[in-house]
Order: sequence, then C-alpha cells, then structure tokens
Amino acid sequence: MLDTNKSVTSAAYSWGGSTLFLAVFAILTALGIQYIGGIAPCALCLEQRTAYYIAIPLLFLALVLVSADRGRLAGLLFFAVALAFLMNAGLGVYHAGAEWKFWPGPDTCGATAQSITGTAGNLLEKLDKARVVRCDEPALVIFGLSLAGWNVVASLTLFIASLKAAFLSPERNQ
Repeated sequence: MLDTNKSVTSAAYSWGGSTLFLAVFAILTALGIQYIGGIAPCALCLEQRTAYYIAIPLLFLALVLVSADRGRLAGLLFFAVALAFLMNAGLGVYHAGAEWKFWPGPDTCGATAQSITGTAGNLLEKLDKARVVRCDEPALVIFGLSLAGWNVVASLTLFIASLKAAFLSPERNQ
C-alpha cells in the first residue's frame, strides 16, 4: 500500500532540494564570474545576492525539517524563501530596466567612498585606480540578457520551485 504522507514528503523534499541546488548554482556562477572572470559587480548586483545568501541556509534547514517530519515549519521556510526570491526578481527587473535605460538607476552606483578616501597625498592616486562599476551599464550580456536579466529568470524559477515545495510540505492542512 502506498504511504501518501511519504510521497508528499518526497515531493516536497525533491522540489526543495532542486531549489537549493539551483540557488547554489546561481550564486556560485555569479561568484565565478566575479572572481574567475574578473567582472566586478555593481552595488545592485551585490544587493541581489543577499536573497541567495539568506535562502541557501533556509532551504537547507527546510530540507532537514521535511526529513524530520516537521512539514508545517518546513513549509513556512519554503514560503519565506519564495517571497525572498520574488522580491529579488523585482530588484532584478529594476536593475535590468536601468541597464536598458527604461528608468534611471540609483545615484549610489559608482565608486564608493571607501575606494577613494585617504590622505591628500594619495587621493589622486586612489582616484586614478578607483574602478567605477556602474549599475546602468551591463557588465556582461549572455544570449541577449544581462546578468541582472538572468537573475530575474533565476529568481522567478526559484520562487516557483520554493512555492511548490511549500505547498507540498506535509501537515500544511493540519
């Protein structure tokens, strides 16, 4: 006889595990582009990574909770992750729109104060070496989408997958 609770748990675990795998893949890709590819992120790029840094440990914890038959709590965590990725998709749309010049980007995109502060003697040297990373110009375009655009695709995919895991988590109707 088929144990319905175990099949639901397995489905929630599969969706949650897939979400975790895709989130780790996405953030490692971004970090690889930065550290191996040498493409520095702008302030908005760094802000978009926050959802991944928060979601990855939450997804891992939710998977542990699913395994421990704590489906209701796991479902809440999956749902929180889904909301984080939905908000991240919105931030990605804003960033991509600024890159496409649909609207202006934030005034804070550019050289940071930390990168140019110092003594008067070395200020010109630091200004010469300061690398301005603009939010309104794509650093890399892959198949017609900037990294911000790909983040929208990834975030919406992760939103759907984590929402599916939330609704498949057991005990949600109890």
